[in-house]
Order: sequence, then structure tokens, then C-alpha cells
Amino acid sequence: MIEPKEEKIRILYVDDEENNLQAFKATFRRDYKIFLAISAHEGRELLKTQDVDIIITDQRMPEEVGVDFLASVIPLYPEPMRILLTGYTDIQAVIDAINKGQVYHYLTKPWEEDYMRTVIKNAYEVLSLRKENKKLTDDLLKSNDQLEFLLRQNLLS
Repeated sequence: MIEPKEEKIRILYVDDEENNLQAFKATFRRDYKIFLAISAHEGRELLKTQDVDIIITDQRMPEEVGVDFLASVIPLYPEPMRILLTGYTDIQAVIDAINKGQVYHYLTKPWEEDYMRTVIKNAYEVLSLRKENKKLTDDLLKSNDQLEFLLRQNLLS
């Protein structure tokens, strides 16, 4: 019997530096399904057509900083886990990332491959648990509605 192939984690990586995008893709393309965007605008366009599990973005980009990009996609795409990368130690960016961008993790450049893999794995586990929790909650609400209906039926008869 053939085991069903496990679906790859889908990652959107947004960075204004082409070299960073290509290095990320070269490193992780075998393990994950990678979507690349060279700007926040391009990242938003990709999100319109691709379902992603994790969004990774650079903080310092010329047109829009990473935190603002992440905050802007939350209303339409609240599920993906968000990771912020920066080459600078900027405490205000960390605060904004947590408060505005609802960032799961904050990493400094250059990223270390094994640590990045661990962060991605952990982020995906959190996402999976959130989805499972939502499904169980929805199932419980449905069951409660059915029980209430049956109870009303019994009271009327």
C-alpha cells in the first residue's frame, strides 16, 4: 500500500534583495513550497492567488517595512503564521512586530539554516493546532445545536 504524500508547508518569503530570495529558495525548496516576492505589493498579489501557511518578511524594505506589510495582510489572511527578519537590532521594530504585525517569531539576518528550519517547524505546528482547535470548536457547536434540537423535540412530544 502506498502512503499518501504529506503536503509541503507553503511559505511566502518577501524581501527587497534578490540575493536573499534566491538563497532562501535554494536552501529550502526541497522541504517547502516556496513563493517569493521582491516587495510588499508583490507579496499581497501572491496572497490573492496562493494559500500559504507561513509568511516570512524582511523588516527594512524601501516602499514598506515588514511590520506594516504583515499588519496589512492580517484582515484578509489572518491564518498564516508571521515571521519577521531583520539585519538590524531595532527594539521599536520588535515592539511593532509583536503589537501590530502579530509576529510569531523575530529573526536576525543572516539567518542560520537549522534554526530557521526549527522556527518554521514550530510555526507550522502552532498553525496546525489552531486549525484543529477551530475544527473541534465548530464540531462541538454543531453537536450542541443538534442536542438542543433533540431536547426541544422531546419536550414538545
